[in-house]
Parts: sequence; C-alpha cells; structure tokens
Amino acid sequence: MTAQPLIIAIIIACVVVALILVRGVAMFGTGADPKKSNKVMQLRILAQFVAVVIIIIGALLLNGAE
Repeated sequence: MTAQPLIIAIIIACVVVALILVRGVAMFGTGADPKKSNKVMQLRILAQFVAVVIIIIGALLLNGAE
C-alpha cells in the first residue's frame, strides 16, 4: 500500500481541526452566542478524535508494511 493517500488524509484531518479551532476561538473573541461557540468547540473535539484515529490507523498500516 502506498502511503500517499494516508498522508493526505492525515493532513486534511489536521487542517479541518485547525479551521474549526480558529472558528471557535474567533466566536469566543467576538462575543458570539456562548452556546453556539461551545458547540463549535465540541465539534473540534470530535474532529480531533477522528484525526487521531486516522493517524493511529496510518501508523499501524505503515508499520506493518515494513
């Protein structure tokens, strides 16, 4: 298995987490609805979980490919 699609998936997952984080912090900074800001940060936690799972699966697959 080539590692390139896996690396791309990891990069995309990390970028998504970063974008959600920036949006959440911006919402807190502008004084937006606190409930909406909190929901965005909860979404960030979910996105981080997905990113970590992708990274772990990638590490296992790449380690097994050796």
